[in-house]
Amino acid sequence: MSGMNGALQVRRLAAKDADGARRWDAFVQGNASATFFHLSAWQRIIRQQFGHEGYFLYAERDGRIEGVLPLAENKSRLFGHALIGLPFAVYGGVAADNEEAARALEDAAQAQARKLGVEHLELRNVRRRHEDWPHQDLYVTFRKEILPEEEANMLAIPRKQRAMVRKGIKNNLRAELDRDVGRFFALYADNVHRHGTPAMPRRYFQALLDEFGDAAEVLIVSSEQGEPLSGVLSFYFRDEVLPYYAGDAVAARDLAANDFKYWELMRRACARGLKVFDYGRSKQGTGSFSFKKNWGFEPTPLNYEYCLYKREAVPQNNPSNAKYQLMIKAWRRLPISVANWLGPHIVRSLG
Repeated sequence: MSGMNGALQVRRLAAKDADGARRWDAFVQGNASATFFHLSAWQRIIRQQFGHEGYFLYAERDGRIEGVLPLAENKSRLFGHALIGLPFAVYGGVAADNEEAARALEDAAQAQARKLGVEHLELRNVRRRHEDWPHQDLYVTFRKEILPEEEANMLAIPRKQRAMVRKGIKNNLRAELDRDVGRFFALYADNVHRHGTPAMPRRYFQALLDEFGDAAEVLIVSSEQGEPLSGVLSFYFRDEVLPYYAGDAVAARDLAANDFKYWELMRRACARGLKVFDYGRSKQGTGSFSFKKNWGFEPTPLNYEYCLYKREAVPQNNPSNAKYQLMIKAWRRLPISVANWLGPHIVRSLG
């Protein structure tokens, strides 16, 4: 991994290297292919909240970073042993200024994967990089330009969906920001429980707000009487807003609180001069996929690529896998207090 002066070198970002982290993040902010999930703080969050060892690799020449590749090891009896770029992220893979740096980082990732003895290496690319690698296109992303005028954004929403937004406005719903995750977590945990999937720990969401500061934000929508109905935790990166974790109460649907919530987020982003609304990842054929299409967003396939070492096929650790249907049904029947206690022990392995 080392070379002579003037040659490209691949190094691992040390956990407590504050200067290295600053240089890493400066590169991420300036590289067009980098995303919010390439930021160095994810190494701390993933280690402290889930116990996963991070391998944040960077390529540099003459003291200048030319590429980064954040990875973490995910070891689970239930879901296998993998090196992933990056767990809990929808985007990942290499962000580099040139192909030499990109190749060097991928070669180093493969060497690290073999050294750890993982079953597979997974790179969550937006675009395909290796036609000969196994890949999965189960997921799509939805991104759309935010227009400069608020009313233009309202009129860009298809008519039926726009009627739902206006219904939320007529219901006198109100939106406010929270720096505490209490109300958000209650809505999120209730929502995922209804879907039969385990919840992330509350402390994880608080860590996101603490680590990212102004780049992470909780928006809560309440009824006219002040009852929390719907919440979203969003990330801000360059000129983009990324609503990332969301939850709602059962009453939210009848009051159009979810529609109002995303409109309010878009309206606020427009007022801030942001340019892109990133509606995030969905699995094809799901309710969230249809919801986002109804907003006039067009899906773009995500190209997750794999190196398989000790397995024959790409892993399918997602709720669409038929083998998890019994687990999902059983999870829905658990009291929510039990589900919230058990959830973090399971979800850390899902990544």
